[in-house]
Amino acid sequence: MKVKSASAKAGDWIFVIICVVISIICVVPMLNLLAKSLSSTDYLVKNAVWLWPKGFNIDAYKTVLSDPKYIRAFFWTVFLTVVCTLVSLTMTILCAYPLIFEKLKGRNVINIIITITMFFNAGTIPNYLLMQKLGFLDNPLVLIVPSCLSVYNMIIMRSFFYGIPESLRESAEIDGASFIQIMWKIYVPLSKPVMATLALFYAVGRWNGYSDALLYMKKTEFYPLQLLLYNIINNINSVEVATQEGFSTPGLTASLKAAIVMFSTVPILCVYPWLQKYFIHGVTMGAVKE
Repeated sequence: MKVKSASAKAGDWIFVIICVVISIICVVPMLNLLAKSLSSTDYLVKNAVWLWPKGFNIDAYKTVLSDPKYIRAFFWTVFLTVVCTLVSLTMTILCAYPLIFEKLKGRNVINIIITITMFFNAGTIPNYLLMQKLGFLDNPLVLIVPSCLSVYNMIIMRSFFYGIPESLRESAEIDGASFIQIMWKIYVPLSKPVMATLALFYAVGRWNGYSDALLYMKKTEFYPLQLLLYNIINNINSVEVATQEGFSTPGLTASLKAAIVMFSTVPILCVYPWLQKYFIHGVTMGAVKE
């Protein structure tokens, strides 16, 4: 058994300390929000809540869970996230797979055109006019179609496909498998690790997204949860808005704001452990047998 040197052990401890510090930086704000959402208004007005609830109560959560607009926005956002993730993964695979074939005519030109879109964008006004011409304004499709493909994620998928041995594809071609069959029965099953990672990227991006709904959507029934949260936080200092939302004191306003943030953050955090198991799998583990 090989014994680590003193410098290697010191490096391990430094790495552990860095990870612990980063974890604390990420966890402390969440604990502060959780404490505020479970604290009474008296302590919140005094700004006496830090990491532990004071005057424990769940009035803020009762307000959130009893208000139809929050529940509607939550389930709409869940549905939107699932649909967008599936559509985006499908588009990513369909775009990345053909680009691994050297015989594809114009492949280099296509790669250049796709890459250019990562660095140059038409801008807000041209994009708005395009959505208007396509009839996507105030249409739920505006939250799905324009962002259904990330070039960065497509490049990751394409690079992953490059790593799959060509012998597998050639064997399938000899057996008479079609272009689509090779993709579906060989490349997709072997791509679970990268698909899980990209699915997480797409899901988090859609769950946290609100700018597209803010620009293109006026129908409040199609507001995602993050846009609802944005509107509340953006106007939280207004007495009229606070009263309209059912608040009577600044403390209750702060408590509800923290509860809504927790309400909109915890569900997507629960996705991470479920997908984590796929990250450790090998790219082609078990694909080639000797």
